[in-house]
Amino acid sequence: MLLIGDDWAEDHHDIEVQDPTGRKLAAARLSEGAEGIAKLHEFVAKHAGEDPDPADVIVGIETDRGTWVQALLAAGYQVYAINPRQVARFKERYGTSGAKSDKGDAHALADMVRIDRDQLRPDAQHEPVQAVAARWGFASATVFSRAFRTAFGTTPTEYRRQALESRAARTGHAAGVDGAARNVEKPCTPCTPPPQART
Repeated sequence: MLLIGDDWAEDHHDIEVQDPTGRKLAAARLSEGAEGIAKLHEFVAKHAGEDPDPADVIVGIETDRGTWVQALLAAGYQVYAINPRQVARFKERYGTSGAKSDKGDAHALADMVRIDRDQLRPDAQHEPVQAVAARWGFASATVFSRAFRTAFGTTPTEYRRQALESRAARTGHAAGVDGAARNVEKPCTPCTPPPQART
């Protein structure tokens, strides 16, 4: 199991990767977009050991929207969207600095999904594209898909299908891909494109 704290900003993500005992395995600043998410997947592959199950990767992040969150969920990771006030209270409770720090917040988010995961709400992973688009102010599911394609070079549906096929190939569970393929039109979580893409 890997626990990842992800403190996001408009153009980057500060991450910390921990093992189940809280030992820091890695920390980095990753760029927003496909290159950054690919580097995050590399961290997971490096630290998760042989034949990792993506469901054993647990991410705490201070947002429930964006193409980054969509990509995390499409990869099969467990994602917990955590309110920044919860992070501040957690830091107070455990005596860490309350000052805003990207690295400190990434550490706190990783600690939160390790220590308090049972008190947090995981993101819904199987909402229809239309529901996601409507809830987050997209003009349509098509606009959502275009924004995702702009950020990651593929549609959310195709990204999820590829992630599921890759997972099935690694684990030898071809039936999992077939079952998942029926749910492909139910992507992971809400996304918010750049403002110009919302019309």
